[in-house]
Amino acid sequence: MLSLGETPICDSIPELRENAMNDATNITRDAHAQGLRAYGEAGRTREQAIGNRGPLLLGEDGKLDPEILSRFREQGYYIFEGVIDPDEIAELRADALEMIHRAPVSPDAKVDAQGRPALGLDYPRIPYRLAKPLADPWGGTEILGGRHPTQMAQPTPDADAPEYVVFLMYSMCRSMPSGLRLYGHPGLLGVAGSINGDDFVPFNDAIFVKQPGLGGSVSWHQDGVTHWGSPDWDPGIHGFNFQVQLFPSTLGNCLWVVPGSHALGKIDIKALVAENGGSERLPDAVPLVCEAGDVTIVNRQMLHGSFANSSPDMRISLTFGFHRRSSVLGAQAALAMEGDNVHYDERRIFERSAVIQVAIDARHQERPDEPMFKYRPFKGLEEEFRFNDASFDSVIKDYFIKDLAI
Repeated sequence: MLSLGETPICDSIPELRENAMNDATNITRDAHAQGLRAYGEAGRTREQAIGNRGPLLLGEDGKLDPEILSRFREQGYYIFEGVIDPDEIAELRADALEMIHRAPVSPDAKVDAQGRPALGLDYPRIPYRLAKPLADPWGGTEILGGRHPTQMAQPTPDADAPEYVVFLMYSMCRSMPSGLRLYGHPGLLGVAGSINGDDFVPFNDAIFVKQPGLGGSVSWHQDGVTHWGSPDWDPGIHGFNFQVQLFPSTLGNCLWVVPGSHALGKIDIKALVAENGGSERLPDAVPLVCEAGDVTIVNRQMLHGSFANSSPDMRISLTFGFHRRSSVLGAQAALAMEGDNVHYDERRIFERSAVIQVAIDARHQERPDEPMFKYRPFKGLEEEFRFNDASFDSVIKDYFIKDLAI
């Protein structure tokens, strides 16, 4: 039975620190993969019984099908199947893989594996987080305010593994032309408006990279920082995240969630794992197995995580989230880089939300025959926020240091 805690967490993204391997889980990559198989199959049976997956259905009013919305609110997740077409997936893959190839070879390096200047040296913040292969760089540490209190198993990587691998990438809308266009996807924005209201606002974006036999884990956690003790708290107050899958997400590399946990408040994760005999394989969790082009939606308050990718399968998940405007306006920023006294006012929300409007136009320029989403906060301002060189410089270039994290 999930138990509740009281201590709020920090959702900031500081520099990753090198994390030593956990001697208590000194197992090989193959042994780790084999050990997860039975658990994975049992989890998939549980997920199939819930059945929260299917096509993304919007009504004539542009709103999400009420049955899907109800099931999402009940379980805290849904898998939209076949949302992104193969041509767009090919563009997104090419741009994401180029970002990976342009990553610095180590946390302090200025060059990529080919000796070229790494991408992002001129950005306001380096758009990469690196980690040791198959490591859990956050679990059991005070990083991110200690929101990952337990550590996943950290298998021993193969002898030929590199010293560091890409763990996370940022700046999707600046570094990936296809990523900016994806941000303006009318179906996904329709879902955001259905859940968070027509005046919804953005959170952030991050690209999770789990290379075959190398990708690290993200231990069990809940997102959200500012509203756990709010008198207006409800299960949707911290928003949600989409994940667009560029490759099939398999039992060996996918995201796992605990259905319904978004409605339980702040969970004592350490006690929960202890009650499970110290095992990270929580009995109620389900795997979000997907095909390329599927899009998951997960409530940010849901208990979720992923195991080290000891499998032979690549996973790249483009992750971006949205909030209710009422949850963000006046809230205190939860990004450590901004200090303790930054509050989200109308101007800050407008500046970050402008990325959505520019992305809508960028997508329309590429796909003029596709329906164009109408974003209510920018009604009447569309001409001022077309995608061009000027808007790239003023809106897109440094957008990811203006995220609205709550």
